[in-house]
Amino acid sequence: MRVVCAVVLLFEAIVIGLFIPVAISLEGMEPATAASLWGGMAAVALVLSGLQKRTWAHYAAWALQAAFLFTSFLVSGAMLIAVVFVSLWVTGVVMGRRTDEMKAAHAARAEAEAAASGDGGGEGSATTASPRQTR
Repeated sequence: MRVVCAVVLLFEAIVIGLFIPVAISLEGMEPATAASLWGGMAAVALVLSGLQKRTWAHYAAWALQAAFLFTSFLVSGAMLIAVVFVSLWVTGVVMGRRTDEMKAAHAARAEAEAAASGDGGGEGSATTASPRQTR
């Protein structure tokens, strides 16, 4: 899950950074205001992308998604882009959790099969012969 979230944040940082010239040229926003608002958000997204292994960074990224959604009201047409990225974030979290659960279930099943198949660590239970090895 954390890898998918990090990738979404990385691409989101690029898009947030591209809001700066759009806000300046289309909305007539002051360059310092646009750069501090979306430039700061883009920098935070980059930092949080690298820190997704930490739980607090994951929750901070949720706050960043909310900030991205709310600031998209300031630039016309940005709401659609913000909704797309927030949707990607939510999808990444949901699908990532499902994938993590499937990996954990598979590992538990493999461990249970290994424990049930033999004496739990003898010579024969360490590896099983594949079809290639029996030929």
